[in-house]
Amino acid sequence: DSNYSYGLFLWSFKLYPDVRNVKTYNGNNKSNKVHAAVLDIDIGNRDLQQCADAVMRLRAEYLYSKKEYDKITFRFLGDGKMHSFLDYSGGKRDYKTFRKYMDYVFSYANTASLKLQMKPRNISEVEIGDVFIQSGKPYGHGVIIMDLCQDSLGNKKALLAQSYMPAQDIHILINFEDPLTSPWFDMKEGQIITPEWTFEHTDLKHF
Repeated sequence: DSNYSYGLFLWSFKLYPDVRNVKTYNGNNKSNKVHAAVLDIDIGNRDLQQCADAVMRLRAEYLYSKKEYDKITFRFLGDGKMHSFLDYSGGKRDYKTFRKYMDYVFSYANTASLKLQMKPRNISEVEIGDVFIQSGKPYGHGVIIMDLCQDSLGNKKALLAQSYMPAQDIHILINFEDPLTSPWFDMKEGQIITPEWTFEHTDLKHF
């Protein structure tokens, strides 16, 4: 379907049926519980698919599902250049090769390079698929908007998902600041306080 949007892809993304533990890449449980649900997607067996990587993985999976292989491309930190799936794969399009390409991307891209690749978005125009992202020294963080709701006054709330360090299942975050509306987070000017990172509303970006 040509109208199949990124927002719909994320909104309808499959979750594990029970609230299981968040697993790290080596099969251990995440040390603290910050999740309301876990996305049904592999993390690989290496410490690669961390925070920015989870954002890139979901974006690439969407483009792959639409067969828009030529649009699967990410900026690397070292050379500042875009590196595409089709260049990496020599034109191959099978999923196994795609998954290897993603591990290649995870090795050379991070929050700093992803932040440079993405465009700023005003919080009042927030959309599903947008990302709150900060680059830091040495680490940054990013979370992705999986769903949005809005009341009659136009106030918006979002479901946020992340991976973290070490590489771990992508999970929907609990809102500890507002247990009554958790796991939804207010999308308004000011700080967005997630369990493991605090963002500013000006950190909002999109592809």
